[in-house]
Amino acid sequence: MADTVLIVDDDEAVLTMLRKVMKSSGIESDAARSGGEAIELAAQGHYDLMLLDVNMPGMDGFEVIQTLRGRGLKLPIIIVSGRKEDYDALYGLDIGADDYLTKPFNPVTLGAKVKALIRRSRGDLTGAGGVLAAGPFRYDTSTLRFYKDGREIVLSSKENAMMKLFLDNVNRIFTKDMIYDLVWGSSIVDENAIMVYINRLRQKIEEDPARPAYIQTVRGLGYRFVV
Repeated sequence: MADTVLIVDDDEAVLTMLRKVMKSSGIESDAARSGGEAIELAAQGHYDLMLLDVNMPGMDGFEVIQTLRGRGLKLPIIIVSGRKEDYDALYGLDIGADDYLTKPFNPVTLGAKVKALIRRSRGDLTGAGGVLAAGPFRYDTSTLRFYKDGREIVLSSKENAMMKLFLDNVNRIFTKDMIYDLVWGSSIVDENAIMVYINRLRQKIEEDPARPAYIQTVRGLGYRFVV
């Protein structure tokens, strides 16, 4: 069965172009023309990824992300926006988007990003099934659910990948380049994106995110997960 993407944009010309890009990459697509429609369709669980515009009347793309993540939906989201400000990209990542692509973009690049993110969100994390455990943390590789002290903590797909990487490698130091390669694959990611995701994980798992006990910064090298 072909992968299916939900494209969210109020511009018909953009919708048509993005659907052609997806078709040329062997990916099926549906369209939503408003934030409300996007949330309604995404809740049905039929999609492997969402391509989301930020500038829409009524509910904008950022509000769509916050609503979906607030409901615990882990659907991978790539923001496709005409905004080029670094703040918008970092804010989108901070509230739960998995990637940010500015217009105009290379159609081949977009198709590759979509395929890679879908593959990582459901394939590279699975394995044979089982439970990874370290300290108060437990990660079920068959359901992709993460727990601390028996309480589930909802993670986005990128947070999920990063947390599994850390649990698989307790006490190992990872440089930012290593995290890029292992979590983002061949994607080129702004250095600030790693910091955004590290901070998001700290907010979710640390008792005091300002003084992290689990995800530690190793000055001049990168990060290390300790329990």
